[in-house]
Amino acid sequence: MATDILKGKTVLVTGGTGSFGKSFVRELFARHAVKKVIVFSRDEFKQHHMEKEMQSEKRLRFFLGDIRDMSRLRRAFAGVDVVIHAAALKQVPALEYNPFEAIKTNVIGTQNVIEAALDQKIKKVVLISTDKAAYPGNLYGATKLCAERLFVAANSYAARQTIFSVVRYGNVLGSRGSFVETLLKNKKEGKKVTITDPNMTRFWIGLEQAYELVVFALRHMEGGEIFIPKIPSMNIGDVVEAIFPQAKREIVGLRAGEKLHEVLLTDQESRHAVDFKHYYVVLPEFHFWSGSELYHNYFQVGKKLPLGFSYESDTNKERLTIQSLRDLLNDELI
Repeated sequence: MATDILKGKTVLVTGGTGSFGKSFVRELFARHAVKKVIVFSRDEFKQHHMEKEMQSEKRLRFFLGDIRDMSRLRRAFAGVDVVIHAAALKQVPALEYNPFEAIKTNVIGTQNVIEAALDQKIKKVVLISTDKAAYPGNLYGATKLCAERLFVAANSYAARQTIFSVVRYGNVLGSRGSFVETLLKNKKEGKKVTITDPNMTRFWIGLEQAYELVVFALRHMEGGEIFIPKIPSMNIGDVVEAIFPQAKREIVGLRAGEKLHEVLLTDQESRHAVDFKHYYVVLPEFHFWSGSELYHNYFQVGKKLPLGFSYESDTNKERLTIQSLRDLLNDELI
């Protein structure tokens, strides 16, 4: 059995009342002998409900604050060992209309997390990113690309007292505000379904897989890597067929900034990425990595990728079928 890398640790999750955050916190208590978990978020209503749902867990604490507020982050990070940075603004149409709000949270807020982590000498910090950061086609993706670059570069400042890495994945099945959640709601209310393009493809990941990816990163990170899971793709038309087959469909075309297909690993990144059984790992190109023992160790364990390789949702060989999606979503949702 693998060593519990979080035993006796204090873990803080920014955006901890979101879909990923809530699921991750539950998994922490179920699978790890953590000392304490701190949920940092700006929504007191969601914190109240989460506290009621998990009132039997005495190791859970809540910290009200915004990642835009540096002094609040410094106070929250005191005595923390590990930070999972999941806080972000992510609704694509809203961010296209309110661009600087996205920048203040997703870019400046992320730099605040980095600065506070350095000041408080946090051991490990992991950023939760998205496939939309790879060749971004909208402002949300562009801000998450900036956040990734900030996290990778932050390792230059820390003298390895604090290490920063990134996990990047696709759409989360059933997360709040997701297409799947909208479908389930429309099915319950008997409403028609609005589809941008039935041939649009997306990468899909479950909340448990997202937890496993983060723990894999925490276990193996040396600082500066981007960890990418090998996950299935599915087109939007088949998602509708799996969840709400009798729905009346309205095809409306792509929204502003929306791509027909997504990319998790670009051909540029694959030149310095390593292929593992269940994951790709993008290694940083900074001087503290290139030619280092850490860099060579990765290639001793994993495989080099072929020149020009990219990992895209439309050419991905692993596909979710209609039945496999139904199997993934439990009976209560379907």
